[in-house]
Formats: sequence, C-alpha cells, structure tokens
Amino acid sequence: MDRGGIFAGDDPFAIARSWMAEAEASEINDPNAIALATVDAQGLPNVRMVLLKEIEADAFVFYTNYGSKKAQEIEGAGKAAFVLHWKSLRRQIRVRGMTEREEGPQADEYYASRSLKSRLGAWASKQSEPLSSREYLMAEVAKVTVTKGAHPPRPPFWGGFRLRPVEIEFWADGAFRLHDRFRWTRETPLDSWGIQRLNP
Repeated sequence: MDRGGIFAGDDPFAIARSWMAEAEASEINDPNAIALATVDAQGLPNVRMVLLKEIEADAFVFYTNYGSKKAQEIEGAGKAAFVLHWKSLRRQIRVRGMTEREEGPQADEYYASRSLKSRLGAWASKQSEPLSSREYLMAEVAKVTVTKGAHPPRPPFWGGFRLRPVEIEFWADGAFRLHDRFRWTRETPLDSWGIQRLNP
C-alpha cells in the first residue's frame, strides 16, 4: 500500500505529532483544539471543543473537571471520540477509543504549568452546573484566591483523561474532493494496527 509523503511511517502517533507540529506553525489559534464527542446514559451524543495537551506513545491526553457533563459521560461509557481539524493544512485526524483517568503526577505537572488565574478558576467553577450570574462566579474566584493563595494545589475533582485509540483516521484534502484517507484499526488498545486506504 502506497502511504508516502505525509502518511509515511508505521506509527500513527508519530504521524499525529508530525501533523500537529505543522499545524502549530500554520494555525492562527489553538492548533490542538479537538471536537470531543461523548454519549449520555441514553446514548444521546454530545460534542464540545477541548484542548488536546499531549500525544503520548500510545494515547492522547486532555484535562477537565471530573464533575463536568463530559467527564460524567466519559466515565459512564468508558470511551470517547474526537476529531482534530486544521483548515490551514486542509487535514484532519479522527480518533475513537477507550478512556481512563490521568490524575497522578502528570496531571499535577500540567495543572502547575497553567496560569495562576486558570488554576484558581478550576477551583471556583462547578463546571456544567447552572450559574446564577457572572458576578457570583467572580466572587467565588475571589474567595478561592484568598483561601488557596498563590500556589493552589490541583483540585481533587480536576484532572486528565487518556484516550487509548482503537481507530485513528488520517484525512488530507484532495483535488475535486478526491481526498486521501487512511484508517488504522485494532480490536483493543493492546493489539497491533491494521491499515486501510478508504474511498474519499
């Protein structure tokens, strides 16, 4: 199978990191923004934008409030999907797989790397719950600023999720809508990958 050029290589995570590096040089804002899809207990889907923070050797990592609707749905289903789309490159990566929490030293390190206001905001926000007013939220931020100080620890209700894929599809725009698509699939995150070229 001919997979030269931007699709070359046997490691889909290396290809994803390579595409991300190109996007970081060409996208105006948030090249790591993903549209994250989950389903609720009734199977009704939800999708929202979040920031992908790491492409590991065998997984993708992002962070959120564990009390949020997205986190509840991820934990209820044990799986999720997302798509990365870069208009500047005319490429996208679609990912589906199993999820697990990342709430150890790696989550602590990422939390500590955020701006102080973002760290305090994580403490103050009851993500996805109804909010009476912005003034109330800012008052909560002020309270947390007093109680947590300049070095707030990572909240126990805030951390990461690791998505271990069973499917990754790489898509690149082609002339006359004859796009190039390659899908990597495996039965479980422990299996070897199979690769197929797909019709556009």
